[in-house]
Amino acid sequence: MESDPERLTLSSLGKVGKSSGEIGGAEEPLLNGVHSTEHYSVLAAILPFLFPALGGLLYGYDIGATSCATISVESATLSGVSWYNLSSVEIGLVTSGSLYGALIGSILAFNVADFLGRRRELIASSILYFVGALVTALAPDLAIMVIGRFVFGIGIGLAMHAAPMYIAETAPSKIRGRLISLKEFFIVLGMVAGYGIGSLLVDIVAGWRYMYGASSPLAVIMGIGMWWLPASPRWLLLHAMQGKGNMQELRDHAINCLCRLRGPAIGDSAPEEVDEILAELSYFGDNKELSLREMFRGKCLKALTIGAGLVLFQQITGQPSVLYYAASILQSAGFSAASDATRVSILLGLLKLIMTGVAVLVVDRLGRRPLLLGGVSGMVISLFLLGSYYLFLDDVPVVAVVALLLYVGCYQISFGPIGWLMISEIFPLRLRGRGLSIAVLVNFGANALVTFAFSPLKAWLGAGILFYAFGAIAVLSLIFIFFVVPETKGLTLEEIEAKCL
Repeated sequence: MESDPERLTLSSLGKVGKSSGEIGGAEEPLLNGVHSTEHYSVLAAILPFLFPALGGLLYGYDIGATSCATISVESATLSGVSWYNLSSVEIGLVTSGSLYGALIGSILAFNVADFLGRRRELIASSILYFVGALVTALAPDLAIMVIGRFVFGIGIGLAMHAAPMYIAETAPSKIRGRLISLKEFFIVLGMVAGYGIGSLLVDIVAGWRYMYGASSPLAVIMGIGMWWLPASPRWLLLHAMQGKGNMQELRDHAINCLCRLRGPAIGDSAPEEVDEILAELSYFGDNKELSLREMFRGKCLKALTIGAGLVLFQQITGQPSVLYYAASILQSAGFSAASDATRVSILLGLLKLIMTGVAVLVVDRLGRRPLLLGGVSGMVISLFLLGSYYLFLDDVPVVAVVALLLYVGCYQISFGPIGWLMISEIFPLRLRGRGLSIAVLVNFGANALVTFAFSPLKAWLGAGILFYAFGAIAVLSLIFIFFVVPETKGLTLEEIEAKCL
């Protein structure tokens, strides 16, 4: 009779308490700082980033294209439909339909993420992107158009949940920060592409159909790419540890996946890396499924506080409000092109691209905390400058222009990329699926709240006081970052769990 490979492997790893610092008689490697070198080829490491990042590109494209599509669909001469006379509520449904869908997608991810796995969740999101884009583009009436926007939004929710997880779990730790930050670069690139393509198609009859339909080929490429890529080795090993398959088979599968993800450079070290991850998972007790009660205790609660706190502050420090005033600020300074909102969006989009590129280049050298602390400090200064401009300095428009550019630049080297980076790496493996879904839900929920609350708050407080309030919130976020958010530069995901939580 054959021996049980699962029982043998688990027993060889050993199960001991954290106070002993040992696994199977050996000292726990993370506490000693002993860790095998990660071998990888750059090309092989980039491909597992590229296809998930297309999910971010499609999200950004939707934001940019929708700003032009709403102009097209409301035009009596260019909409190409008889139902162009839309109310403000109906336009709100078109623009916010994808946001509502993203909220639902985040809730769905909470329940299905660990069952589907990161790769299959991204394949599902690409299908929803494709279906949503086609339904929207071919919609015969408003109701079908809104349904298409909603379906596309569910794809956004799943993609924004699974993409950072897949990239974090497959990328070598030395370049993990750079690759996940590049996902934010792809989001901004998608926004600029959406504004650009939208401005080209806005004067064409039924141009909005082409704007939305243009995203479908990218969704197909994303789906095919994710189908070709291997599963996340860490997800496979988590299933092995939790008894959801044969341990030896899942371990061998994880080794094969790791070899594909790292390329020829990994040589014969893949089994060693996989066994090291297994040992660390056993040490942290990841052989048990996480209960709802455990999610809000100990290191899981700390991870949720860090992740949800970062994405909450990312949304409530005024970014939508600052961009809302961008056109009027540039016009007041004498920029005639600012009368065209699309040109302003493209201009700021290019600035965002440049600053996100800077963050990508330095995040794995400087670390997460310096970029967050420096960038948010710049945001605080810019928000108080904007508040002062609207209250006292309205005859000095150069102050507002400097503050606007400073805010956009500082946001894109801090909260923009680093928020998504931190939530992808701070959660322990068995919490990662559910924890990241909560963080994404907080992100989209706070986005919706700020969007809806902005107009009444502006009418009640005035722009100056509102920007001062955002500045005060940014100060609170700075305190939160300084005292709560750890540095994760250069650490493996298992080391982050050991040292930062």
